[in-house]
Amino acid sequence: MKAKVSYRRLLFHTPSGTSRGILNSKESWYLQLIENGKEGIGELSTIVNLSPDLNGNVDKQIKLLASKINSTSKRLALSDPLFDGYPALRFCYEMALLDFDTEGTHILYESDFLKNGGLPINGLVWMGEKSFMLDQIKTLLHSGYQCIKLKIAAIDFEEELNLLKYIRNEFSASEIQIRVDANGGFGVNEALEKLSRLSEFQLHSIEQPIATQQEEQMAELCEKSPLAIALDEELIGVKDASDKRHIVETIKPDYLIFKPSLNGGFKDSEEYISLANEMDVGWWVTSALESNVGLNAIAQWTATLDSKMYQGLGTGKLFSNNIASPLYIKEGKLFHGSETWDKIDF
Repeated sequence: MKAKVSYRRLLFHTPSGTSRGILNSKESWYLQLIENGKEGIGELSTIVNLSPDLNGNVDKQIKLLASKINSTSKRLALSDPLFDGYPALRFCYEMALLDFDTEGTHILYESDFLKNGGLPINGLVWMGEKSFMLDQIKTLLHSGYQCIKLKIAAIDFEEELNLLKYIRNEFSASEIQIRVDANGGFGVNEALEKLSRLSEFQLHSIEQPIATQQEEQMAELCEKSPLAIALDEELIGVKDASDKRHIVETIKPDYLIFKPSLNGGFKDSEEYISLANEMDVGWWVTSALESNVGLNAIAQWTATLDSKMYQGLGTGKLFSNNIASPLYIKEGKLFHGSETWDKIDF
């Protein structure tokens, strides 16, 4: 087996705002595995100020992985020390192996999703001026989404409440599910009051209201909050099974959110899912702004998990230079069309 590395800077159609700043572009690397005419491809997707892989030299590390693959006759294990501290790199390799083992068809998992069975997804509203966010909300509502997720904690809180009020005036909680994501943007001392005010709009949940590494404060919020809390960033970089259990048992969240690129891949995410099911904690899956290569793999995997939740997999239309794929969105669901992939050329 031989390996080849490619790089692409994905460009956003529209600058996308989070509490960490404005995203105009993001980086992805691609690992191609080649042997006897067979190919497999995986994506290493990173987000600035979030992906643990960026704490090291990820460009050097993926090239080191390729070099190691090229210099050995044995298949590298996912437990290889080379992946320590690089969860997105591990996922990239896992994805490439899955694709290689299915003849490079980009059909990693068989399910009804491949037979025109749509995955319900949330529509994402990025942070920005109130008018910009309102335009996004109107577009999503008229496009048939039944779950909308708003990035909050960047503009004035009262304006964010007014946006939620607008949605609720148009649609009841039984018609449209609303999730919000603070990305750790609330201060500890103000969080409970803000959660109380947010709960007036019958929201489904809030993701990561305060910053990570504050277990005691997050546990207290989960205990007292009138609004369900989902952990997202809190799960990043946690690999040991005992540490995963500690987080869930200590904080006692209502939901967990899994991003395979940040959690170390499918196998590591499945450890969390088993734990969540054991402890009766809800969960769903989101992308980490992958191109269609990674999004396709995550969607196919998610479709095998029999989740009834709305998934965070509506990011395929974000980029002006995305890789063409059979994926498409219709009326708030992600579909995989019947056509085959074009050859991916970097």
